Amino acid sequence: MIELVPARPSSSLVGRGADLERMAGLIGLAYDRPPAAAILLGGDAGVGKTRLLLELGAQAKAAGRRVLVGHCVHFADSAPPYLPLSEIFGRVQSSSPALAAALIDQQPVLARLMPGARRLGEGDGEAPGSPGPPGRAELFEAVHAAFSEMARSAPLLIVVEDVHWADVSTREMLSFLFARSFGEPVAIVVSYRSDDLNRRHPLRALVGEWARLPGVVRLHLSPLPDADVRSLVRSLRGAPIPEAEMSAIVGRAEGNPFFVEELVAAAAANRNGRSLPTDLVDLLLVRVDRLDPDTRLVVQAASVAGRRVSHEMLSRVVDVDAATLDAALRSAVEANVLVPVGDDAYGFRHALLAEAVYDDLLPGERARLHAAYAELLASGAVEGTAAELARHARAAHAVDLALRSSIEAGDEAMSVAGYAEAAHHYELALELIDDPAERGAPASADPAELTLKAGDALIASGNVFRAVTLIRDRLRHPPPDLEPEARARLLAALAAAGLQADIDVDALQVTTEALRLVPADPPTALRAQVLNIHARANFDRRRDDEAARWAEAALEVGQELGLPDVVADATTTLARVDERAGAPEASRKALERAAEEAAAAREPQAELRALYSLASLHYALGQLDEAMAACRTAVERARATGRQWAPWGLDARALAGIVAYTSGDWDGVARIVDVSDADPPPLGEVLLAAVGMCVSAGRGQPALDLLVHLRPWWERDGQIAVLSAGAAIDLLGDTGMLEEAVGVHDDAVTCLEEVWGSSSFPARIRLSALVLAQLAAAAATAPAAERRLLAARGERFSGAARDVVEDQRRLGRRLGVESDAWLARVEAEGARLRWTCGVAAESADSLVAGWVAAVTAFERFGHVFEAARSRARLAAVLRAAGRWEEAGREAALAREVASRLQAGPLLAELSGLGMGVGAGGGAGAAAGGRSGGPADEELTPREREVLELVAAGRSNREVGEQLFISAKTASVHVSNILAKLGVRSRTEAVAVARRRGLVD
Repeated sequence: MIELVPARPSSSLVGRGADLERMAGLIGLAYDRPPAAAILLGGDAGVGKTRLLLELGAQAKAAGRRVLVGHCVHFADSAPPYLPLSEIFGRVQSSSPALAAALIDQQPVLARLMPGARRLGEGDGEAPGSPGPPGRAELFEAVHAAFSEMARSAPLLIVVEDVHWADVSTREMLSFLFARSFGEPVAIVVSYRSDDLNRRHPLRALVGEWARLPGVVRLHLSPLPDADVRSLVRSLRGAPIPEAEMSAIVGRAEGNPFFVEELVAAAAANRNGRSLPTDLVDLLLVRVDRLDPDTRLVVQAASVAGRRVSHEMLSRVVDVDAATLDAALRSAVEANVLVPVGDDAYGFRHALLAEAVYDDLLPGERARLHAAYAELLASGAVEGTAAELARHARAAHAVDLALRSSIEAGDEAMSVAGYAEAAHHYELALELIDDPAERGAPASADPAELTLKAGDALIASGNVFRAVTLIRDRLRHPPPDLEPEARARLLAALAAAGLQADIDVDALQVTTEALRLVPADPPTALRAQVLNIHARANFDRRRDDEAARWAEAALEVGQELGLPDVVADATTTLARVDERAGAPEASRKALERAAEEAAAAREPQAELRALYSLASLHYALGQLDEAMAACRTAVERARATGRQWAPWGLDARALAGIVAYTSGDWDGVARIVDVSDADPPPLGEVLLAAVGMCVSAGRGQPALDLLVHLRPWWERDGQIAVLSAGAAIDLLGDTGMLEEAVGVHDDAVTCLEEVWGSSSFPARIRLSALVLAQLAAAAATAPAAERRLLAARGERFSGAARDVVEDQRRLGRRLGVESDAWLARVEAEGARLRWTCGVAAESADSLVAGWVAAVTAFERFGHVFEAARSRARLAAVLRAAGRWEEAGREAALAREVASRLQAGPLLAELSGLGMGVGAGGGAGAAAGGRSGGPADEELTPREREVLELVAAGRSNREVGEQLFISAKTASVHVSNILAKLGVRSRTEAVAVARRRGLVD
């Protein structure tokens, strides 16, 4: 799913908490006087060693430790001896000159390590007043003594980074310090790049020796797990991230934080294609640049093959003898560029390293190597796949070979349900056919047939919009010899794709043309398919009689010719017609039969449509358990057939999320909509993200940034608009952004009118109810002048909902249980708004009845959260009517649901009522929730009601209207409140009440 970005701390230590905790424990940060310790920290370049050490040092400083850091630097063969020790003592000299002077007084040879006075070699001149050249043992002892001395005043942490670049003298110094124990609390941590330690590196054996010494611990910093890489990407991006982009970064970075940062920066900068950032390329290629020419040649050839290449292929492609090849491969392995894979192949240590080497090749070098691989694969001299052959042939500009192998690769992928891969290969083949520069494509490649194959693969992989674009383009630019039957097949494919998405395809017009192109006699499979799609197009236009007639015709031909997919799909269409006609039981039986027959005939598309239709039927009837069972079956079958992102498979998964949300399984929604590592198509990702946004709104979690990414999809899928707009209305309204909430409603309605071709769609009732709720909430604290305007605005939304109902009834359609519930909510929210604004004499009984009807309707539908929200507002009305015990019971029931769902905004709304959590606790309990002050005991429940309205700026008359009492009675209550609080005015009363916590 498109992932939201919560507020996070610095990204530098994502996924390294356990490593940091272990290192902190080893050096004794949990103790007042830590023991001496040494840590050898290894890991690949960029894996995060430096950042981990920075954080360790920061913690040590915060704990009162002295921290000194030195670095080894790459100087080839001319590194100055003891460079990190010189840096360490230089830091002491600059930060504590007196301490440095005292150390030199005690150990004069230390002057040689001070940056301004040290000797760089035997031939160097001596600094004035410095002693003669010290012996190595004397210098080692002096450093050891100096560290011990510094540790007497404060525990000491010595950090030496990049020891793989250390000179011989520094390595020997470290060997001495590791072997010689300290009597004072001195900890030494050294870091090195493990991927630089080839077999000839002097540190390789030395690290093994150090690790065997007492008190020395060797740690390896492994790549981050994928989950931590995702967290790091989110913290770096600071914006919602499409799953396709997230998966690409996770896959390419292979757990290396530096790679992650560079790839995220490149993506944020909108760099073209998959090109790597310069800094990352430089880091990756530095090891390759050190290789000898023969080894570089082998590595370059391996990069053209891909991440993995067999020894046999390399031996035939690289023009060197066997001994030279073996030596080059050994050199590449020792340099940690290549690693053995299995018994006869090699792969790159990092996928990005292969990319960097490949990108560094000249165009001519690439083409020649690709041609060599293509020739090998085409001849059968080495084993390979059609996909490999197609890639090499295309890069080598071998058009005929690339076209044939691309089609073959697509066919192979389709045979194993690899629909996304198949679509990719077919589209590459179409590019070769249609490219004006590649007109040499063989005539055996039929453009229309290939377009149909690509369209089927795209739809099966969930890329419906791409399929529509592809088929429509072929119809606009047909081959010169396109036969009527081929055109009919293209038209049928276009209509079928258009019916599966909210897109500007007039399926009825398209299938009408296709019917004219396919004769009825003799009956053919193509005729049956066109009849079937034509029936669905009529059903989509709500021409139910015509839909039934054409579906019967398709069913007859399908049965005659033995076409189980047509039979099952036509049966499904007839069942949907029965559902609209008010015969749900007949519809259910027909859908179950269609699903069973399609499954038996192994027709997954027809089976999934029947299962999804069955789930939708149960949902529309409020049979949520049955709906979820059908959804699960559909999702399982979709996964089993590789169509989890195809229409009906994806729709079933989204509906499963909606059912889980409705039935109150909000944690289940998170599992259903999670697409991590699933590589979904864009439509699948945004649709499921819209479902998940409903839970975010219910819990008050930050999700408005997601709306920016979902909004462009409203015109493509109306369900995304309904779900995300409804969630955004709540999120905006709950944070006081009323105008923005209304703006989202209006934008969604305008968009849906365009997409669905009507202003009378049932989802408009739901959107109206949500906006009315926000208007009513705003009216509670609005000044008197604004309240009447809010009431007037509310009539627009109430009227729109009623118009939808009237239009549906005029067309002979009845609302389902969900729309019935939202309609009850519209009426209740409208009455609450008018009551709050004081513009209509709503009676207490009518208000209560309206909210009881809303609660009942949502309970009948099974919507746990909306029933609880309705209960909370019923409790508010009951409280205002003085029915405290009933109000307390309703509030307690709502609170139980809100707590279980972690519905923060609803809990806040209930807290604002001042209701206790007990059911039936009497007037005092119902009014309670605050205690601790004298006035808390003195004020009656009704006086507290009056006080809250006074705090909201209501006059005595308005208080009376709100509480269904006379203005005179309200005035008496106000006078009693002033007396009990010991104040003279309403303003003083409100100030005192807020100070004592009696009102918010």
